[in-house]
Amino acid sequence: MNPYRPPWQDDALESFRGTVRRFVGDVLAPREPGWQAAHHVDAGSWRDVGAMGLLLADVDDAYGGSGGTFAHECVVYEELAYAGIMSFGKHVHSICAHYIVAYGTEKQKRRWLPGLASGEFIGAIAMSEPSAGSDLQGVRTRAVRAGGDYVVDGSKTFISNGQVANLICVVAKTDPATGSKGISLFMVETDGRAGFRRGRTLDKIGLPGQDTSELFFDACRVPAGCLLGEVEGAGFAQLMDQLPYERAIIGVSAVAVMERAVEIATAYARDRKAFGKTLIEMQNTRFKLAEAKTIAHVGRVFIDSCITRYMAGTLDTATASMAKWWLTDMQCHVVDECLQLFGGYGYMREYPIAQMYADARVQRIYGGTNEIMKEIIARSL
Repeated sequence: MNPYRPPWQDDALESFRGTVRRFVGDVLAPREPGWQAAHHVDAGSWRDVGAMGLLLADVDDAYGGSGGTFAHECVVYEELAYAGIMSFGKHVHSICAHYIVAYGTEKQKRRWLPGLASGEFIGAIAMSEPSAGSDLQGVRTRAVRAGGDYVVDGSKTFISNGQVANLICVVAKTDPATGSKGISLFMVETDGRAGFRRGRTLDKIGLPGQDTSELFFDACRVPAGCLLGEVEGAGFAQLMDQLPYERAIIGVSAVAVMERAVEIATAYARDRKAFGKTLIEMQNTRFKLAEAKTIAHVGRVFIDSCITRYMAGTLDTATASMAKWWLTDMQCHVVDECLQLFGGYGYMREYPIAQMYADARVQRIYGGTNEIMKEIIARSL
């Protein structure tokens, strides 16, 4: 079988991939067990990744980024997934940065992007609430202008990087009477911020090393200059416009995990013996792996199309939603089928396929549930 090369790849990107792979394998992979045990990634590791230029690979170097393209970002996500590193919450960090890139004033870009690139700032997005998940119009967090500040009151939940983030994009209502047009985004620096506190680290069934938390804002005063773009009521449109970027990232990770699952299941099937022969010699095993490899390859071609379209500025919300829905559904399916080939060992956490199984499930929930994805796609019919 001739090797497939994504159309967005070139020799320069392959060289970059080699650098990323070595760093991820030599530096980050040994830290993954410790992150899982601590239920968060330490601040020093964030700075180490920043020093390698991997936190904002596709942000202009004028703002501290690495000056690459979305393709460089995709390489980083793929290599993290191939190495089994699921604790590092770079995706949320990058999305937070891209809100600033797209909508921040020049002053705001120079204030926050260099720190996000270096890892001095760790980004998070405070969107979901106890009574408002995918339905952003149900957000109850308020931000009321008070002189040169806004006073923020409300609570957030399911916030990735919630325990370690010190620059949080907070979704709040500045005018509750106008529905979605009353939503605004605030970039809140949390260090020493009165009225801000973190709740517990939530106990999830997967992604044990990626901290997910509750956040509380109690009469929390933030400077008016923290309003993203310094324009009230633009938050809903800002969030919607960035969805193709977010959902493409989720799709990239989904495909990389599928590819890794097929690889490790195939290796196991070649080595494991049952009834006097290796598993790979059994027709059912070969057929299951053939199906999984085909799905992973179809997913690869689809996400490569999305990456190419995103880089060309033509990836629309409906197509990005198709990618997020189908690829994460297939991720769960492929990982489940591969786990089955391991038998009882597949249920043991010492085997990577078990952790992959637990980690995969949330992919169908965050970034907008897959049911919401289908609704968005249906509206484009």
